[in-house]
Amino acid sequence: MIQDSRFKAPWWCSNRHIQTLWGPLFRRETHIELTHERLELRDGDFLDLVWTSRECRPIVVVLHGLEGSYQSHYIPGILRTIHNHGWRGVVMHFRGCSGTHNRLPRAYHSGDTGDLATVLRVIGDREPEVPLVGLGFSMGGNVLLKSLGEAGVDTPLTAGIAVSPTFSLHVATRALDQGFSRVYQWHLVRQLVEKIRTKSKAVSFPFAVSNVEQFNTFRQFDDSVTAPLHGFKGVDDYYSRSSCRQYLRDIRVPTLIVHAKDDPFSSVQAIPTDEQLSPTTILEVSESGGHVGFVQGAQPGKATYWLEHRVPQFFLQYLR
Repeated sequence: MIQDSRFKAPWWCSNRHIQTLWGPLFRRETHIELTHERLELRDGDFLDLVWTSRECRPIVVVLHGLEGSYQSHYIPGILRTIHNHGWRGVVMHFRGCSGTHNRLPRAYHSGDTGDLATVLRVIGDREPEVPLVGLGFSMGGNVLLKSLGEAGVDTPLTAGIAVSPTFSLHVATRALDQGFSRVYQWHLVRQLVEKIRTKSKAVSFPFAVSNVEQFNTFRQFDDSVTAPLHGFKGVDDYYSRSSCRQYLRDIRVPTLIVHAKDDPFSSVQAIPTDEQLSPTTILEVSESGGHVGFVQGAQPGKATYWLEHRVPQFFLQYLR
């Protein structure tokens, strides 16, 4: 079901780029007490988790966006919100995103649901009676939705929320190669390139790192790095198989998708139709909100973050 969002952007933050950049540039959030955990994986690699608490409470598994971490501007506030509602939050860092390079030549990508499945299995084995829900932002939202669609009724998650997911990687990369959105693309690609450059001092890659250092677009990077490292035939194969939109109709647990029409990381062309959604999925679409923005407040000095109201409002139906 598609419905209009109740989010309304304030006059001072109605532009999509201001919505997108306000949090990274101006938000300052005090971190709550966190516990770090490293999960050793069967393939010899590891995943780093960050917990708000280890007490026996319902758990919200949080997935960050591309090149994000538990320090991303949208994470501390949502972890505090989760904690204040009496739940536990756990951030799953994608491989290499916790501040330490992962051990293997591979990394992470937008369609990689295997590591999430591992984390959910480990938590479920430890605490089989504790309710689990998932919350994904941007790329993490794509991973969560793809995972829910792949698992159907067999998911251990009771419910899920995806914020600003990249419904179609083909559409997203075209949008990010236009206008001011090229700034986001350049920034993120340079982060990815720098990670490859520094990691290459300890890990051998099946390509020339000197060539990677020249890349400025996602298509270049994904065709030469992401695809070959993760078993795809090329960039188009990667984008086609990893985009979450084709999996939405198979989701079988209550799921909320929050998305803005003016998201500079995407396009209205990527927004699913009713026919592409499962009966258990609600897609809330707002006219504005940018990418993982949704900033409100009467004036700049009194900015508030609407997601920290909407997320618990939805999860309260499924976490008691």
